[in-house]
Amino acid sequence: MTENKFIEGLRNHNANAYGKLLDDFQQKVFATCISFVPNKEDAEDIAQEVFVEVFNSIGKFKGNSKLSTWIYRIATNKCLEFIRKRNTKKRFGFMQSITGNAIPVDKTSYFTEMNHPGIILENKEKSETLFHAINQLPEAQKVVFTLHKVDGKSYQEISDITEKSVSSVESLMFRAKKNLQKLLENFYKNDK
Repeated sequence: MTENKFIEGLRNHNANAYGKLLDDFQQKVFATCISFVPNKEDAEDIAQEVFVEVFNSIGKFKGNSKLSTWIYRIATNKCLEFIRKRNTKKRFGFMQSITGNAIPVDKTSYFTEMNHPGIILENKEKSETLFHAINQLPEAQKVVFTLHKVDGKSYQEISDITEKSVSSVESLMFRAKKNLQKLLENFYKNDK
């Protein structure tokens, strides 16, 4: 089945086309989601939202990029949306804990999935430290770093997904590495 016929099948809500979509992309989308959100249940929920979005928006797909690029763009945006909402809730929770209305949540239990193929570290603590540092990066740097280093995407693929030039992606990656180096140095200095 050519990509055009496949897309046409999706637009016509063809069950075989949706079966192929899930077969081809379910694991890949989940891997991208778990790269950004290292919690299995949340990553699965986000992945599900991605496929709902693909189903609802396939009519808007113009074909300016490959279908896979469009799907990864949706996945990345859904993950960032989730992270923004979670960070807002955390700030709200922090304010409640200051006023004495709530008990702070133990954030370490959030990291349930450390067997991501892109990150194999000796122990959960280092993984948590790294993910915590990545999440402190500015959003554009976080996206590029995660897609490249955790999800294994090439600069060209990231350029297509983020709709930025390859040189812009390279520049963001360079700045992300520098910032991570500083963040992790400070963490280990303060940890001693």
